[in-house]
Amino acid sequence: MRGTLRFVRPRSLLALASLLTLTLPVTPVHAATTGAVETYIVTYKDGASSQSAAALIQGAGGQLVYNYSQIGVVIARSNRSDFASNLKSAPSVDGAAATTKFASQIDNGQRDPAGANAAPAVTPAPGDPLSGFQWDMRQISAFEAQTVTSGSPSVIAGDIDTGVDYTHPDLAQNIDFANSAGCIGGAPNNAPAAWKDDNGHGTHTGGTIAAARNGIGIVGVAPNVKLAAVKAGDSAGYFFPEAVVCAFMWAGSHHFNVTNNSYFADPWYFNCKNDPEQRAIWKAESRAIKYAMKQGVSVVAAEGNYMDDLAHPTMDVISPDTGPGIPRTVHNDCVVIPVEIPGVIGVTADGSLRMKSFYSNYGVSVTQVTAPGGDSILQATADPGHGRVLSTWPSDRGCSRPFVDPNVPSAHYCWQQGTSMASPHVTGVVALIESLGITQPGRVQARINNTADSMPCPTATQLALYAPFPSMSNGVPQHCQGGAGYNSWYGHGQVNALSAVS
Repeated sequence: MRGTLRFVRPRSLLALASLLTLTLPVTPVHAATTGAVETYIVTYKDGASSQSAAALIQGAGGQLVYNYSQIGVVIARSNRSDFASNLKSAPSVDGAAATTKFASQIDNGQRDPAGANAAPAVTPAPGDPLSGFQWDMRQISAFEAQTVTSGSPSVIAGDIDTGVDYTHPDLAQNIDFANSAGCIGGAPNNAPAAWKDDNGHGTHTGGTIAAARNGIGIVGVAPNVKLAAVKAGDSAGYFFPEAVVCAFMWAGSHHFNVTNNSYFADPWYFNCKNDPEQRAIWKAESRAIKYAMKQGVSVVAAEGNYMDDLAHPTMDVISPDTGPGIPRTVHNDCVVIPVEIPGVIGVTADGSLRMKSFYSNYGVSVTQVTAPGGDSILQATADPGHGRVLSTWPSDRGCSRPFVDPNVPSAHYCWQQGTSMASPHVTGVVALIESLGITQPGRVQARINNTADSMPCPTATQLALYAPFPSMSNGVPQHCQGGAGYNSWYGHGQVNALSAVS
């Protein structure tokens, strides 16, 4: 991609004038430098075709990675400093932004000391050997729902996350190898090595959705559905925009029933549309999400762990979270993706006492329902997880609170907390609903909302418990708006698996 210029000394001013006339382009040349190769998201204008993207990218000094022509989004790479500006000069291009330096990292809400492994007696419960630890499943009546349906193998629950450990004994029988893919880099790769979990987060969320009822470990909400892993998060837990676009396009084109999204899919925690760079990425991601929805995919997303009211943002001190954050003022034109895309089922987290988890974000219109995400501070339990959620974990990944099924040493588990843990509970319930033949995303969301157990805003005494946990972004104390039927903390209430399938 590096070009060279040859300079010659003309014999006369007339020769110089002739040389300039013949060799200089009509438009000015950008002063370009070359450096490390970066990945770019390119958005085309509404209605414009991206069919000739390969030639356009090459002419601008880059290389095409993938062309998502269905939505007018292209992934490219270049080491030229003028690559984006070259592309923006094309009449069909709406925006172009580098993504390499920007991402959103997983935050599990782990804000208390790690503990050691322990193996107390497990309280007998319906399910598998470790189900006595699954307070979260009992809280949403998941085991009772499974007497109605445990899910259909024809239903595909997609987990857009850090991949999955497809060798885990509690997951292996439900893994959908044909519909799983790695999306790191922006182009889908179906090879199992491309979507194997090298972080742990995806295996944990995947287990909550669809761990098998097989006499090993735990049981997921929908233990008979197929789990398709789409790896959009890397080993460090970063979700770069090109991977997120790829993931939703894969889910849509492969006709998933539902996707779980326990992450923020944007360079910036709050993504502001009035910024050209952020707008290009926001457009690409929102187009991909809407494409998936139009293909019949229900989209469930976690709201985040920063104690923020997403409906009334004022400050962002986190972004870009590849660090360090640059404090900036934000307003309601700045959104969190995917949870604030219209049609997405937004999920807050609650704990074992059915109160909002201390760390959970919230917000009027953003929140649809709440689900167990764990809370080790305000709602601790007596088990080794102290209020966290137990789920599957790769045997080759570290875990701050590990647990191993004593009868199956290769079956590893981990206690985690976060809205990341809440969202897959709702995804599992959606998979159960879809197993009944209700598959249109709007109808599915209505059923989730209408069958949730309503929960009012906290009392003054309860609200006082949250005083030590103000918003991480602006320091404002947490507050709740609305009534028992709908409010900013719990939405329509706590998801109820049994009611949803009854």
